[in-house]
Parts: sequence; C-alpha cells; structure tokens
Amino acid sequence: MSQATFHIAVIGCGHWGPNHIRTFSAFPEARVVAAADVSRQNLERVGRAYPGLALFEDYRRMLAETDIHAVVISTPTNTHHAIVRDALLADKHVLVEKPLCRTAEEGEELVTLATERNRLLMVGQVFLFNRGILKLKEYLQFGDLGRIYTMVSTRTNLGPIRKDVNAVYDLASHDIAIFDFLTGATPIEVSASGAAYLQPGIEDLAFITLRYPNDLLAHVHVSWLNPRKVREITVVGDRKMLVWDDLATIGPLCIYDKGVIREPYYEDYGQFQLLAREGDISIPRIQLEEPLKAQARYFLDGLRRGSLTVSDGKSGLAVVRTLEAIQASLAQRGAPIVISRTKPA
Repeated sequence: MSQATFHIAVIGCGHWGPNHIRTFSAFPEARVVAAADVSRQNLERVGRAYPGLALFEDYRRMLAETDIHAVVISTPTNTHHAIVRDALLADKHVLVEKPLCRTAEEGEELVTLATERNRLLMVGQVFLFNRGILKLKEYLQFGDLGRIYTMVSTRTNLGPIRKDVNAVYDLASHDIAIFDFLTGATPIEVSASGAAYLQPGIEDLAFITLRYPNDLLAHVHVSWLNPRKVREITVVGDRKMLVWDDLATIGPLCIYDKGVIREPYYEDYGQFQLLAREGDISIPRIQLEEPLKAQARYFLDGLRRGSLTVSDGKSGLAVVRTLEAIQASLAQRGAPIVISRTKPA
C-alpha cells in the first residue's frame, strides 16, 4: 500500500478494543476513524474518549465505508469467523484477536479467502511481541541452551471466567502460539485432561502435553481457578536452563547454568554416573516495551510491505488445529490425539 496514513477501524469496544484504539492512535502513520460495537454504552464510552470517531452498532455498515484500510476485531471468539469473513469480503486487511476462530474448517476458509482477496490476515498473539519472549527465542536460535528437552508453561489466575470459550481456548492459545514460535514447528500429538467445575461443558482448568518434532516435550497448565496469577515458561536444555516470568520485578528472564553431566563410573567402564551440574544464574538486561504497541507497529509495517512473517493467518490456523486436537483429547479423558496439518480430502 502506498497511502501515507492507514485508516483503521475497531470492531468490539468492550474490554480490549479500546486498548487497540489507544495504541494505533499513537502512530502518526495510522488514524483510527471508526468503531463498532453492539453495545451503545461501549460506543458512547469510546466516543467520549476519542471524539471524532464514527460509531456504528452494526459493523457491516462500517465495513461499507470505503476509506477504511484495515479492521481490528476484538469480539468474542465465536463471532470471529463471520466478522473476519465479512471484513475480507469487503477488501479490508484484518487483525483479529486470538484465537483466529473456533475450528480448523473455519480457519481454512479464512486463510484461503485472505489469499484470494490479497488481504493481510494477522492474529493478535501479543506475547509474540513480548521482549522477554523475543530474547528467549534469540537464545534458542543461537543454541545457548543446547539441545532443548522440555518446555513447561503455567498460565493461571482466579478468573476472569468466560462463557464463550473454555480456559484452553482463552489461555492455552497463548502458550501454543509461543511454543510454535520458539521452535519453528507445530505439535505432532497432544493429550489433555481438564475439568469444568463452575460451568457445565466449559473447562476452567486443563493440563496439556504437546509432543513436537525432535522428541521435544511441552506441557501447559492453564486455570481460571488459582489463587495466584502466574505467567511463566521454563525451558530445559542439555547445557543451560531458562525461566521466563512475565510478572517478575527484576527482569523477565533468568538463565541457569545448570545441567546434567555424565561421569565415568570406574568400577565398570561401560557405565556412566549422571550428576547434576550447578552453575551461575544470570539475568539479562532487557529493554521492555508494551507488547500491544509492538504488535500494532508490526501490523502497520506489514501493511506497508504487503506481507507478514509472524502471527499470520496460517500460523493462527495451526494453533486452532492444535486447540481442536486438545478438545478431542479432553472429550476422551486424555487420549493421545495425532494432529493433522492437511486439509481433509
């Protein structure tokens, strides 16, 4: 695109949508021109905060505006497919909050449609723009940790409890996207156990195991029923180990110079003794930035370039396929589910 200023519209002005309005409004190359929400109260609130916005209760009327280049969709997950589809058909570029949609079939349609209409489709996986996660990826790319054995994530809090999706779609979608981003791969197989204590049929906690290529094992614990808010990932390599803690006050990353070494067991030269090796702990200095701002900048850069390499529709679809497999495993009380990455014939 050659326009000096990109006109942005936001669909969904409840909890997260106003943050998108604030973030995009801070960039000189972007102008938020319209907002849509089914709630008149939400519209009046953003209208007071951002005078001059065109406000719509029906997003379809807003999409008919020809001066809108891209839309940001921040609505309940079960509405994503229809709204993204309508936006693409209206020839708008799209940034939609995670997850892309509910099912792989819906995702296939959206990715295909974006390609056919030559529109950008990006999924709002904000943790992929977290400076701590980006630094962690650097360590993995340069092999500082050695061969990676396991990755374990914990994402818990007491609420907020949603009614449209379970804790897997709400929380684990973050960690699946992070693991895919860090490894450059997608899971081969998943198994999951969970429980729905507060609302029938909507799991409020789950324990998920993901098997990646090269025998890398990942585990995800998500819960709306936990007294502590935790956002943490542990990566175990054969040379070093690393912990990312998004809530840490002294720095999000701690690198542990720890590992397991093989020492000859001299009574029998054919055997080895496995010993823990203790080393220093280092906390790298990381210049922090609001991830939502970094994500918005990347989307605007993508509009200029005409392409995306991070968190595009295809990677969002891969996450949805994994989520579907997790749901199948939950329904079968933890049975392993092989993930198909191809569209059924």
